[in-house]
Amino acid sequence: MSMTDTIQRKLAAALAPTEIDVEDDSARHEGHAGHRPGGETHFKVRIVAAAFEGQSRIERHRRVYAALADELKSQVHALNLTTLTPAEAER
Repeated sequence: MSMTDTIQRKLAAALAPTEIDVEDDSARHEGHAGHRPGGETHFKVRIVAAAFEGQSRIERHRRVYAALADELKSQVHALNLTTLTPAEAER
């Protein structure tokens, strides 16, 4: 299973999002810290979930980091996160 699939699966289980998009952005980071040949180190994630209601951006990001703790310790170097509630996504 690719890391993109793993991230999608784990976030879906943890946050029950109405929308999720995970993009491997590793190619744009060649030569940067944490990049490895073959990619799967840097990701862009856009997630829309009711679970984010009433939470600050920092709290939302912490929930994502908690769901992906094992991946962040090993293979994933960086996440570019957009975390929205369903109402925010409609704007």
